[in-house]
Formats: sequence, C-alpha cells, structure tokens
Amino acid sequence: MVGNWPRSVIVVGAGIVGLSTAWFLQERGVQVDVVDRGGLAAGASWGNAGWIAPGLAIPLNEPAVVRYGLRSLLDPAAPLHVPATLDPGLWTFLTRFAANSRWRSWTRAARANLPLNDECVEAYEVLANSGVSAPVVSAPITAAFRTRAEAEGLLRELRRLEAIGQHVEHAVLDGARLADQVPLAGEALTTGVRIDGQRYVDPGAFVHALGRAVMRRGATVYAVEVDDVRTDGRKAIVSSAKGTVLSADAVVLATGAWLPRLARQWGVRVPLRAGRGYSFTVPVERPVHGPVYLPGVRVACTPYQGGLRVAGTMEFRDPDAPQVPARLEALVASVRPLLHGLRWDERSDTWVGPRPVTADGRPLVGATTAPTVYVAGGHGMWGMAHGPITGRLLAEQITTGKQPAALAELDPLR
Repeated sequence: MVGNWPRSVIVVGAGIVGLSTAWFLQERGVQVDVVDRGGLAAGASWGNAGWIAPGLAIPLNEPAVVRYGLRSLLDPAAPLHVPATLDPGLWTFLTRFAANSRWRSWTRAARANLPLNDECVEAYEVLANSGVSAPVVSAPITAAFRTRAEAEGLLRELRRLEAIGQHVEHAVLDGARLADQVPLAGEALTTGVRIDGQRYVDPGAFVHALGRAVMRRGATVYAVEVDDVRTDGRKAIVSSAKGTVLSADAVVLATGAWLPRLARQWGVRVPLRAGRGYSFTVPVERPVHGPVYLPGVRVACTPYQGGLRVAGTMEFRDPDAPQVPARLEALVASVRPLLHGLRWDERSDTWVGPRPVTADGRPLVGATTAPTVYVAGGHGMWGMAHGPITGRLLAEQITTGKQPAALAELDPLR
C-alpha cells in the first residue's frame, strides 16, 4: 500500500464485472491479477442475451412479481420458477424479496440504477476504443406483444422510469411496422414497442476479448477456485484448497451468484441468490435486424453468429445445480407460437447460468468491513449492461478512498 491506495489488487471472478474492474484499475496504474475457478467468462457472462440496454434495466422487485412467483410454485414450466424446497436460505431470501417488492422499494432500486444506466454505454465505448477487440452493436430492442393491452404494461414501466428521471426513447408499432422491424414475428404478435438507443454484444466473445486485453496489460489469470480470503492488516491474501496462495494490497470479490461464500465474513449481509437463466442458439430462415424482447413470456432474443440466441427464465436454484431439461423445453414451447422461421430441431449451445439477484433489487458494490476487501456483484439480469461502469466506479473508489456518489445506494454493508 503506497500513498494510502493499493498498488496491487487481486480480482476474484473473471466475468464482465471482475474483468471490467481489473481493466479500469489498470487504467489507474494498479497491478492486477485475476482468479477464477473456470477461467474467463465461465459463469453468467457467457450465455446471456448480451444486451447493453439501459432503457430496459428495470428492477425485478415490483409488486406483480410476488403474485406471479406464488403462482409459479405450482407450475414448473413458468418463466419465473421457485422450486418447492426446504432450503431455509432460499426462503429467507424470498421473504426479504417479497418485503422489498413494493413501489417504494422498486423506486429506490430504479433510482440507484440511474447512474449506471446513464453511463453504461459510454463505459463500453471506452473499452471498445481502447483495445478490447469485440464489436458493440448499436440497434433498437423491439418488444413484441399479442395485444396493445399487453404492451401497456411495458409502457407503464417506461413512464415510471421517466418519472424518476430516466427518459427512454421509444415508439409504439402497429402490426405492419412490427413485421417490418421483426420479420420473425408470427401472426400472434400484433403490437410492438421499439426501444431506441440500445446496444448488444456477443457476451462470451466480448468478455474473452476483455480478458485478453487485461492480460496484455500484465495481468495473470489463475484458473483456481478461491476457498479463503483473509487479511493481515496490510495485505489481502487469497488461497485455494490446492495450495495456491496470492497476496496483494487489496482484493475485489466479483464472483457473481457465489458472492456470499466469500463476502459474508466481511459484513455483506444482503441476501443474494442465483436466479438461473437458460439459453440456446437456433438457426433462422428470416432476417434478424436486432434484439427482440417477448415480455409476455419473459424471453430475450439476440442476433448471434448468424442465428438467434434465445434466453429466458428465472429459476431460483443452487448455482451449481445441473440443467433442468424441462426448463429448456418450456422455453422453447413459450417462444414457438410467437416467432416463425426458427429451425427448432437444430438448436445448439444449450446453457444455464446463475445471475446474482439481491433481495432489495440493488447491486452490492464497494468496501467491506476490511479496508483491503471490496465486492462487486448482485446486478441480477443486468450484469452484462452494468459491468463496465461498475468496474470504472469501483476502481475510482479503490484508488482514491472516496465512494463515488453513484455507489452510495449500492453500499454492500447496507
């Protein structure tokens, strides 16, 4: 530790949040090494929809979600699924989540997201213009609905965002304009809402490119699982059961859905659980002009390597649990009546990834009870969008000792 700020940092977690933090720390002259049990992009950063969509970064904890979740207990095919289980940790999380699913808590979470939404696209542009060799594609995201009445739900959410200070450029599309914008749209979809000014990436390719950029700047990426984090008052020390021991002036824990395992001892008590999402890639027979959102079935579709990546569901299950085939079949069944020209029998790249969801809808970013230990995570469905700006803000806090105003509501010790 020189000049009261760290000269060296170990980042635990090689997803979009951890690698972004590493990159922006390097921008500030810090020597960084990265540790992840699976290497680059092994968690939720590979198979997600890849949206950088501030216009749709809407908190999950709205009142309707609780009612929907209660119904889903009886329906294992529901987009939001809570398995019947005796896991006390899950029920503690769900109780806290339900308590925070009021409009007052939703508004607080939405306001906490505002600074991240305002600057997330710019943070990506900084990376893309500074040697991270993966494209960031500008395109609207089109939400498609069966009826105009269904579209009103999203329009109400956009009005709520407007009321707290986030203006989202959008346009309502009739059936003909929707068909022009989304040639894959079936006859069942009659109304669209085009969200302008958004971006998307191939998430795995982008995170790997970011990892390569971090390594070119001098970082070593260690493919080991960290079992313990401790501090001796001057240094942060991370170690694995296989004998790897690393030390630095500070450590950042950015382990996604696994964050509580290492962060709880450092005063991070906000309940966090894995909200697992599934995805696959399917060939298409019609053009795909940009991402498509199907709010009625809670599915996100993104152009991906000449086909379409279909991603959806929110399943509260252990992050290391195996895939549940019924969840994938339910995902296919929900989309099949809505989109045409998809060769369903040729789907590939089946994936499940655990998204870190907090009970109050706000990420956990900042210092812990130990002056050398920081955390970054809990972004839920918006980790890909908010990862780079989170890394930039946390790097500022680590190297100045001052909490940026944008991180005040995200304090992990709240």
